[in-house]
Amino acid sequence: MDPVTDPAADAPSEPARPPRRRGRRSGGTDTRAALLAAAGTEFAEHGYERATVRRIADRAGVDPAMVNHWFGGKDNLFVATLELEVDPAAVRADVLSGGAADIGGRVVHRFLTVWDSAGDGGAMAAMLRSVAGHDFAARMLREFVTRVILVPVTDRFSPDRRAERGALVASQLIGLGMMRYVVRMEPVASASREQLVATIGPTVQRYLTGDLGSTNPEE
Repeated sequence: MDPVTDPAADAPSEPARPPRRRGRRSGGTDTRAALLAAAGTEFAEHGYERATVRRIADRAGVDPAMVNHWFGGKDNLFVATLELEVDPAAVRADVLSGGAADIGGRVVHRFLTVWDSAGDGGAMAAMLRSVAGHDFAARMLREFVTRVILVPVTDRFSPDRRAERGALVASQLIGLGMMRYVVRMEPVASASREQLVATIGPTVQRYLTGDLGSTNPEE
């Protein structure tokens, strides 16, 4: 008698299914995209100051070390989220490299250099165009100019009322960017950097280090 055989033994075996990925993402390029998406949500909800690298990493499903691996820290991740072609550390280092006597001119010159090198303001100009009708764009622009760039400047050079001084400088810089790259008002649009530094620098200097008067309600 022939031995009894199991019909299933001769049936073709199904290909093995790949194991489901568990835990955190690997360090591939999809990680970078996930971090950018998570950072955009985190910055929108909490702002630059209150956003944390750990929460961003948790949202993206990656280890917090991946933020440094891909972006070098929260500053650069924030700038990458805004799609700005600028290194905030280099901007700060350049502005902070000199003394207090000409800090206003250095701030204006550095901002103009960044915007001009991007070609008609680049991504910053695009953001300026969006601020009027988009709360997110307005908040991100405000956070970038004040928290990332101006807070270290006022902390070092301003004698008092640092938040107020930073806001005044931001109003000057954002207004300059709007007039030069979006509205293109002449002669600001075609003026050289040196001309604008000479005319606007002293105003920024006073905002940062000079007498603001006694209109502040805290006084």
